[in-house]
Amino acid sequence: MALASVVLALIVRLVIFRSLAHLTGITSALIDDQLIEHLRKPVCTSVLYFGFTLAINTTQLTIGSGLIINIPLSVIVSSWMRAALRVSTSLLSSLGTQDRFTIIESRTVPLFDLTAKLLTILVGSYALLLIWGINPVGWLASAGIVGIAVGFAAKDTLANLFAGFFIVADAPYKIDDYINLDTGERGKVTAIGLRSTRLLTRDDVEVTIPNGVIANAKIVNERGGPNLKMRNRIQVGVAYGSNVDRVCEILLEIGRAHEEVCAQPEPRVRMRGFGPSSLDFELLVWIEHPEYRGRL
Repeated sequence: MALASVVLALIVRLVIFRSLAHLTGITSALIDDQLIEHLRKPVCTSVLYFGFTLAINTTQLTIGSGLIINIPLSVIVSSWMRAALRVSTSLLSSLGTQDRFTIIESRTVPLFDLTAKLLTILVGSYALLLIWGINPVGWLASAGIVGIAVGFAAKDTLANLFAGFFIVADAPYKIDDYINLDTGERGKVTAIGLRSTRLLTRDDVEVTIPNGVIANAKIVNERGGPNLKMRNRIQVGVAYGSNVDRVCEILLEIGRAHEEVCAQPEPRVRMRGFGPSSLDFELLVWIEHPEYRGRL
């Protein structure tokens, strides 16, 4: 049985996986080649050590058979844990570079990668405990008590972590977006972490805001529309009795002549109302960068 498992493992490694590698080499994608490379070792290890386990079980040793069987089973589980960690990283990296997926993006890959690794380690550890005959119920109960204590002690930190997870998943803003908060902060997003978000204001001052605060705030994303352009409203008041047609012509000339105003959509002029001492107009122009609104 042991000899047969060695021969079968060699056949799987040298014949089957080489054939699969040849087939995946035809395609232009790299992810299939990486998957074959990551799965080759755990599959061959499983075939080899499972044959050893059957051979040991067949001999029916009077002493130490259980211990000897647990060792190859543990090697099999450890091999698949290592392969699962590599496969998840490769898959997420490949999906993060494609535009077809809106949730798995390059900025969300670290979050999903960490989640996949934690799940893999938890499931693998649970399987190892079962193999060695250790009851995991007591460990889980202890972990639950510790988790409750940690939750009370670090509730603000955990709130920020959960808020950061939903911010990354929901994506109300991304790196380089220009946002306004109802708490008064306004700036460009420079970093999005699981605990906090950093903004760079127009004063070149970096502001760090906990995700628990920003998740409960009203967020105005000035770059969140279909394009990066933004309309700027410029208030203009002229005296009563002025030639309103001439006022509109002058305002349009000023808007079209400015080098930082977009040609499309073109500038527009609107009369908004009769003020206490002036006719109130608005010059509506489109700009490329929201941070230049005040200067313009």
